[in-house]
Amino acid sequence: MLARLLRRALLVQYASSAALAWLLYRQGAVGVLAACLLTMALPFALTALAILYTGVVSRAGESATAWCKSVLGEAWASCVVFMLRQPWTLAPPALQPALAGVSQRLPVVLVHGYLCNHRLWDTIAPTLTARGHAVQAVNLEPLFTSIDDYAVIIEDAVQKLLAHTGQQQVVLVGHSMGGLAIRAWLRLYGPARVAKVITLGTPHTGTQVPQHLATPNGRQMAWQSPWLAELEANESASLRSLFEIALTPQDNIVYPQRAQVMPGVPVTVFEGIGHLQMCLHPPVIAWLLQKLDGVAARA
Repeated sequence: MLARLLRRALLVQYASSAALAWLLYRQGAVGVLAACLLTMALPFALTALAILYTGVVSRAGESATAWCKSVLGEAWASCVVFMLRQPWTLAPPALQPALAGVSQRLPVVLVHGYLCNHRLWDTIAPTLTARGHAVQAVNLEPLFTSIDDYAVIIEDAVQKLLAHTGQQQVVLVGHSMGGLAIRAWLRLYGPARVAKVITLGTPHTGTQVPQHLATPNGRQMAWQSPWLAELEANESASLRSLFEIALTPQDNIVYPQRAQVMPGVPVTVFEGIGHLQMCLHPPVIAWLLQKLDGVAARA
């Protein structure tokens, strides 16, 4: 569903930029080469402007250098994810077995966030399978529904991985809303089959970004929403001990950034990167691998 919407959006953008370029060419304002470059560049420029806007409204007074670096990095990550990867997925996510010949480790469920699909994990998933983890990414659809509705999708992924690997527990990694979907799944199915939960840029206390407020899952992710309060009230200290949190003070979607924590849960801060960039950034991926290396099935 999301891939189809993104393809249509890209078609509209390229058609509009081509029409503008043709108009300028007919008026003699640009040559053929410049018109072609304008047609290709305008959608990327619009993405960069959108990231600049979100970076400005979410800025929390952190380092100017780190903020500039994050805006540039997030613009690049957004182009990669929303223009080159996610629109072109035609099949549902498949289970990716660990590479043969490596030590088999705990399987990993990858859960994306709002307005994303499983192609968000194109950088992380192959790295995990190369390290011996069987991987199952999910697609959280429909796009605009309660986060609680996604629990059954995660449950299906967990069952597939356990059946494939013969293991008793999994690790769950969630980006953005995906971390909340994991928490909703835990509330419904419990932690018995979970060795570890790692969240990247998740709005654990909600985000103040205004565009999230129009949909059911958007309202649930609103800053200090009743749904988030109820979710936290039902979580025990022993359940929270399974979690690790990574965040960035320059997150352009989930803010206030440093407030996105859970009681008693360790937090790792990555400076100078944006929201989507957390899933492409080598230091974040290295940190994730390090955390997974230290995880064993719980008794």
